[in-house]
Amino acid sequence: MYLFASEAVSAGHPDKCADIIADTIVDTLLQLDPDSKIATEVFISGKHIIIGGEVKTKVSLDSAFYEEIALKALKQIGYPEVGFDRGETFFPDEAEIHVYVSTQSPDITMGVVKADNEIGAGDQGMMFGYATSEREDYMPTAFSYARDIRDALYDYALKHPETFGVDLKTEVVMDYDTKVNFDNCDPQRIAKIIVAISHSKTVELKEVKTLVKKIITENVKFEAGHFDEDNIEYYINNTGRFVQHSPIADSGLTGRKVVCDTYGGYAPIGGGSQSSKDYTKVDRTALYAARWLAKHIVAAGLAKKALIQLSYVIAEPRPSSVTVDTQHTSLTKMKDEELSQIIADKFLLTPRWITEKFGLDRPSEERFLYADIAAKGQIGYAGYPWEVLDELDWFSSLKA
Repeated sequence: MYLFASEAVSAGHPDKCADIIADTIVDTLLQLDPDSKIATEVFISGKHIIIGGEVKTKVSLDSAFYEEIALKALKQIGYPEVGFDRGETFFPDEAEIHVYVSTQSPDITMGVVKADNEIGAGDQGMMFGYATSEREDYMPTAFSYARDIRDALYDYALKHPETFGVDLKTEVVMDYDTKVNFDNCDPQRIAKIIVAISHSKTVELKEVKTLVKKIITENVKFEAGHFDEDNIEYYINNTGRFVQHSPIADSGLTGRKVVCDTYGGYAPIGGGSQSSKDYTKVDRTALYAARWLAKHIVAAGLAKKALIQLSYVIAEPRPSSVTVDTQHTSLTKMKDEELSQIIADKFLLTPRWITEKFGLDRPSEERFLYADIAAKGQIGYAGYPWEVLDELDWFSSLKA
């Protein structure tokens, strides 16, 4: 066996709860003022929610503004109002919200806002994009299955609050059989499925296990040969009980689930989280651009895998480096260093260029909301603008 594991968490997980509140603030402020500069972090422990950070906006703000946003986000997550007692789950109306948000430092603003309408990077740092030919969506297999299982269980929990809570984690261990298969993007089968799902105290562990397996079998689509239930090891609520959940049971912090937000451990992560930040922060914008580039490289048939690193200097618009690593899977005679330079010459990759390309300053119900992205994951879903293969012809021309 050659095993690789990836994990996913639901919107009801305390860390995701913090991300969703932070990105609901981003959505709201950008809808009111697209020029808003936002970096607000959220910490949750028990009934206490602390919102801190820096904001620069034309919108008139007070503590009540942030409190209303936090309560809206909490209620949309779907913590159950039946099936659980107080002390077992989070009841949004009991939240005690503390706001410590100040104005963005003028030292940062002077580097971000340029006279020529360009945007300087809001901070230094490096971000990574990744794509693999393992699946049609160019995402890693174990990670995608962990997400799919999470989504099926979360949807069931929303509809059956008397049985399950919305705080859950999933993990899939994929067997590639050999390291050669792993390198060649050829997963063989699911070896293990791990689930931790909150449940009503009236539901026994045996029932939880039976129901979880049933939900997975009936609602998750697996590639041919990957799902053989008789040969999968299941670990479901392995402590035996998971009644107390949500921030009542564990603290939550913005940006603590960046591996679940990106590539499930198949690729490096960048210097910071995406949630809580506006489009001038390259932790967000450059991640999207790097994923877009990597996906094009693999989709165009230039390589089986692609890892892109973009790095930035604070106040500078253009990236300080653009690096392509096809991880010894190149399907052309072109060297990675050549491809790196060609991409750097072709695409500006400034925060302004990325923002305009993907509409990052215009979150909406019709296009995308950052809060929804925080709940599901930052990349890998077809509806995201940075998943669109709109430059495929140009990338394909590089094979010649």
